[in-house]
Amino acid sequence: MNAIATFGHRGALLLALLALSLMLVEYLFHKFNHSDSHDARETAVSLAIALGNKVTGLLTAGLVAIPLLFVYRYRLFDVALDNVWAWGALFVGVEFCYYLHHVAMHKINWFWATHSVHHSPTRLNLSAAVRLGWGGPLTGGFLFYLPLVALGFHPAAVFGMLAVGLLYQFFLHLAHPPDLGPLEYVLNTPRHHQVHHASNDVCLDKNFGAVLIVFDRMFGTFAPAPRDEALRFGLAGTAPTLNPFKVVFGVWARMFGAAIRAKGVGAKLRALFGAPA
Repeated sequence: MNAIATFGHRGALLLALLALSLMLVEYLFHKFNHSDSHDARETAVSLAIALGNKVTGLLTAGLVAIPLLFVYRYRLFDVALDNVWAWGALFVGVEFCYYLHHVAMHKINWFWATHSVHHSPTRLNLSAAVRLGWGGPLTGGFLFYLPLVALGFHPAAVFGMLAVGLLYQFFLHLAHPPDLGPLEYVLNTPRHHQVHHASNDVCLDKNFGAVLIVFDRMFGTFAPAPRDEALRFGLAGTAPTLNPFKVVFGVWARMFGAAIRAKGVGAKLRALFGAPA
C-alpha cells in the first residue's frame, strides 16, 4: 500500500509539473505573438486557488470515500472490468453522470457556489483549467456517481475514469482552440468549451460534456460559437476580482446572505437550491 501511495503522489507531482510547463509554454507563445490571452495577475490567482483546491481535496477525500464504500458493499452486481465492453460501459456511464452533475452545477445554487470559481477568469487559457473551487465533494457532487457504484462498478474505477475525463478537460482551455474537423461532432473540444465558458447570453448553460459532446446534442444543450459577436469570459453580472478568497467564497457568501434575508422556509430553500440569478 505504501508503494501504491508513493507512486500516486509521484504521479500527481509529475502531472502538476507537466501542467505548469504547458501553461508556461502557452503563455510565452502568446506573449511572443502579442496576443491578449493572458493576465499575469489573474494567472497567479488561478494557481493560488488551485493549490487550495488540492489541499482541501486531500483533507476531505476520506469523508467522501465512506458513503461510496458503503453503497458498494450493497451493490446489485459485481462488474468485472476484464474486457473492453465493461470499460466502455464505465466510460459512457461516467460521461452521462458527469453531464448531469455539470448541468446541476449550473442550475442549482448549492453546486454553482463552488463551480462558479471555475468560470470566474476573464481570460480563457490553460491556467483557468486549474481554477477550481474548494471542498466541492463535500457539497454532494459524488452523489451523481453513486448509481454506477450501486450497479457494481468499484468506486476507484468510477472516480479513476472521472479523473481521466478531467485530465482531458485541461486541454479544452486552450487560449486559441484549433478546429478538429469531424471530431467536433462527437468530442467536447476546445472550441465547444470556449462557448461553455463564455458569458454571452447565447452561450450561458451550454456544452456541459466532459470528453463527449453527444449528450449535449441529444438533450438540446449544445451551442456553437456565435458568429456575430466576440466571446466574453467571466461571471455574468459580477465584477471580476483578484482576491482569491473573494473568488472562492464570494458566491457562497451571497447565497447564504440571501437565505438569511429570505422570509419563510420555502424562500430560504429557494435561495440555497434554486437556480442562480
